[in-house]
Amino acid sequence: MERADRFGIRGQTLAFRADPFEVAPDAAMSFESDGIVVVHGGCIEYVGPAAAALVRYPGLRIESYPGDLIMAGFVDTHVHYPQTGIIASYGAQLIDWLNRYTFPAELAFADARLARTRADFFLDECLRNGVTTASVYCTVHPQSVDAFFEAADARGFRMAAGKVLMDRNAPAGLTETAERGYDETKDLIARWHGKGRLTYAITPRFAPTSSPEQLAAAGALWRMHPDCLMQTHLSESPAEIAWVRSLFPEAPDYLGVYERHGLVGPGANFGHAIHLGEPEIARLFESGSGVSHCPTSNLFIGSGLFDMARMTDRARAIPVGLASDVGGGSSFSMFATMRAAYEIAQLRGVSLHPARAYYLATLGGAKVLRLDDRIGNLAPGYEADIVIIDLKSRPLLADRVERAGDLSEVLFAEMILADDRAIRAVFVGGRRAYVRDDA
Repeated sequence: MERADRFGIRGQTLAFRADPFEVAPDAAMSFESDGIVVVHGGCIEYVGPAAAALVRYPGLRIESYPGDLIMAGFVDTHVHYPQTGIIASYGAQLIDWLNRYTFPAELAFADARLARTRADFFLDECLRNGVTTASVYCTVHPQSVDAFFEAADARGFRMAAGKVLMDRNAPAGLTETAERGYDETKDLIARWHGKGRLTYAITPRFAPTSSPEQLAAAGALWRMHPDCLMQTHLSESPAEIAWVRSLFPEAPDYLGVYERHGLVGPGANFGHAIHLGEPEIARLFESGSGVSHCPTSNLFIGSGLFDMARMTDRARAIPVGLASDVGGGSSFSMFATMRAAYEIAQLRGVSLHPARAYYLATLGGAKVLRLDDRIGNLAPGYEADIVIIDLKSRPLLADRVERAGDLSEVLFAEMILADDRAIRAVFVGGRRAYVRDDA
C-alpha cells in the first residue's frame, strides 16, 4: 500500500452534514461537483471545493478522478468471514443452513494456516467492494481470531471481530465450556483490542448455542471491557424464536434473554432483528443498542422482511447499519445490499431514499459500531478510509447516469445497477489499498 505525507483526491465529493432520517434526505448531503479531499497522516484534513483547496495548499500533489464519486468507505456491520466459502449454497432456511453448511465450514478453522488464507481472501473481497470496516464473526477457535486480526492489522484496516461463543447445540468440534470461552475471549481481548485500528467484539453466536452460564460470562466480560463491542443475532426467523422460547421459558421474549445477561446497551449490535414485538423495539431504543439489517441474507434464506420504518421512526430511532451477512448473504457488494434493502422496504410499503441507504451503509453503520466520530464520513478529523466510485462502470449504468436529473437519481441508479466494477480505488487509513485492474 502506498502513502504520501499530504495529498489530495479530486473528483465529485459526497459527505453527510446531517442524519437523513432526521432531516430532509437531500438536505442531509453535502456534494461538490469539483471537490478535493486532502489527506494527511492517515486522516482527512480538508473537504471542500477544489478551487479553495488549490489556494490553501499550493503545490499539493493531487490524484484526479474526474467524473468519479469520492465518498467514505462502506461499513458492513455483520458478516461471517469463515462463511465466505459457502456463499451461494442452495436450498436451506436458517437452522438447516447452520447444520448443513455453516458448522461444517467452520470446523476447518481449527487450522490456523487455513484461517489466515481465508482471512486474506475475505479482506481482498472487502476491498474489491469498497468495504473498509466490518464487524466480523470468526469461529469458536481462537486461532481464527488471531488469523483475522493479523491479516487486518497488516493492511491497516479498521475492523471489529470476535471469537464465536458456543457451548451447546452445535457439533463437538465447535463447542466449548462456558469457562473456556470466557478465558479464551479474555486472552484475545488483551492481545488484540485497541491494537492498531482493531476493536474486539464479544460474540455469543446466538441464544440457542449458549447456555445461561455462557451468556452470563459474556455479559461479565463486557462489563469488564465496556469499550469492546458486543455482537450477536436476534429474531432472525420464526423457528429460531420458537427455539429460544423453549430454551429460555423464563424470559419475556428473545431480547429479554440478552437483557437478563447484561448484553444490551450502546455498542451492542444485534443482527437481523426482523420479528420483534413492540415491547422489544421500545426496549432496544431505550437501551441504545444497534441493529444490523441484513437484506440479501433475509431474502436468500427466506427469514422475513425487516421493518425499516419502525426501527428508524424519528420519535424512537434505533441505530441501524447495513450488513452483507456473508455467507447467508449473497454478495459482499454494498450496492447489492442497498438494493435489497430498498426492495424489502418497498414490500413494507416504504420507499428507502438513496441518501438514507448510503447513510446506513456508511455513517449509520459506524454509529452502530460506536465509530461515527472516526469513520463513515468525509469530514476533517475522520480517518481516511475512502472509496472512489466509477459512476459509469457499465454501459447501462452510464446511460442511466447521463439521463439522471439530480444527485439523488445518480445515487439511486448506482445502488440499483452497480456492482464491484464500480469500485475504481480504495484508500485505507490514507493508503491506496486497492485499484481496479483496468483503472
